[in-house]
Amino acid sequence: MEVQEPLVRIEDGACIRCGLCVPACPHDAIEVTGELGRAMAVAARGGGVLILTPEAAAHFYPATPEQVVNACYAAGFRVVNRGVLGDELVAQEYLKLWRDSTWGTLIRSTDPVVVDTIRRDYPELVPYLAPVTIPAVAEARYLRAMVGERLEIVYAGVCPPAGRPELDAAITFRDLEQLLELRGVSPAAQPDFFIRVPSERRRHLSTAGGLPIAMLEEVPYASKRFRKVRGLRELRGLARAVTVDRLDLGFVDALSHEGWLDHPLSGPPEELFWRRSVVASAEPPRSRFPVVDQSVVASYGATFQIEPRLVQADPTRVEEVLEAIGPGPNGRAWDCRACGFATCELFAHAAAMGRASLRQCPPHQARRVDEAERDSAVDALTGLAAYRVLHDRLTYEIERSKRSLEGFALLFIDLDHFKQVNDQFGHEAGNQVLKAVAAEIRHAIRASDLAARYGGDEFVVILTRTDLEGANRVAEAIRAGIEGVGRRLGYPVGHVTASIGVAEYDVGRPHEGDLLVQADRALYQAKSLGRNAVA
Repeated sequence: MEVQEPLVRIEDGACIRCGLCVPACPHDAIEVTGELGRAMAVAARGGGVLILTPEAAAHFYPATPEQVVNACYAAGFRVVNRGVLGDELVAQEYLKLWRDSTWGTLIRSTDPVVVDTIRRDYPELVPYLAPVTIPAVAEARYLRAMVGERLEIVYAGVCPPAGRPELDAAITFRDLEQLLELRGVSPAAQPDFFIRVPSERRRHLSTAGGLPIAMLEEVPYASKRFRKVRGLRELRGLARAVTVDRLDLGFVDALSHEGWLDHPLSGPPEELFWRRSVVASAEPPRSRFPVVDQSVVASYGATFQIEPRLVQADPTRVEEVLEAIGPGPNGRAWDCRACGFATCELFAHAAAMGRASLRQCPPHQARRVDEAERDSAVDALTGLAAYRVLHDRLTYEIERSKRSLEGFALLFIDLDHFKQVNDQFGHEAGNQVLKAVAAEIRHAIRASDLAARYGGDEFVVILTRTDLEGANRVAEAIRAGIEGVGRRLGYPVGHVTASIGVAEYDVGRPHEGDLLVQADRALYQAKSLGRNAVA
């Protein structure tokens, strides 16, 4: 019996399946881990095949598909396929089933998330699952039947089917990025043409995901013989229709999401159409002839075992879920019901038994997104703004100045001998200096100004509605204050000082070049004056 394994482990402590999210699930709160170590071993041996799905075009943009494939070659993979063969093989099997009209209800099973949910929560639907494996497994079986059983195969996609015996490793695109980095390969540095003639990259009879295009052309969208079901919450109604109402629903294309590009792990929903356009632009023309070698004999079928269900939830786990959800307004439970459960307690019991995920809880996800945004906005060591906030604020101030005709100033601050502090007194002492300097900068500026850590021992300050003369006064106060930090911390004279470059954005006269570049040039002038100076 072939068992559809869970895809990947989701690191939120509740769900071990990818794809159980609902539209309320922010993609930033989802993390997926693949089998990177095993993939690295295959690449190091230099004889493996990488199945790189077409969605990679959007993930690795602006690197071209040719550059990404060349990078995978350079990393050690002998052959790089784009997953078309798997879709073609699965579509071929579905087309055979479509031609045979003896079935009453047939549920498409190329989405492992749907299959796994049916096995666990709706076992009454198991007999209606189409006996066809997923595209990644079909392609692996095909390649091994063609080349040999000892062939090593790695799959890279949005949400990889980890734990499948047919695959030596299954990794995410982020894992592949890390693999390329560890192997010292950069896609952007690769030629933008294929350095090796690739295997067949064009489709013949399949659409993305393994549906036969001939089947879609034969039936209208709302045909009684073909139905689209999207989202796991629809499975409850599907189970009732088939097992209670005894309806023949025809071919049911049941997916946990519209497609991999629509999956939260692919990116923000507002970029969906951009991702689709990137992938579509990289799609070669459809082949007029079959791309699968019919002489290769392999099995692409699948059977499914029912997964036992937990009867009673662990009380400790229920309390952990409720604590993670947190109290709603006025200390009471949330009443949004967007998770599909009447109360938070019912949801917590379902999550504790693996029938729901914390990603289904909008308040929990919103809190995680808020925390992630705060973390990305603040430098963890100094408490000053991060570079992303600095960049956004600088853009805002330039536009505000153009409208109000009020200029502003920028300070670029660099500690003069910070490396000596690290080398002589240790990195922990260096961190203490950075924290004290950040506090001194905060003390010297107004609430309307912005202080950010630019990187390492460099800081940038935006002084709103301030001219060059005023900025020089603030810069001198900060310079003297940082010199005082060294004395207060007990360092020898001259060990903790700073050079500061000052630049002004003046809408009254032509402005040439980037303001940060101007401030950086002024900083080097301060360095040339002997350091511990303002220029």
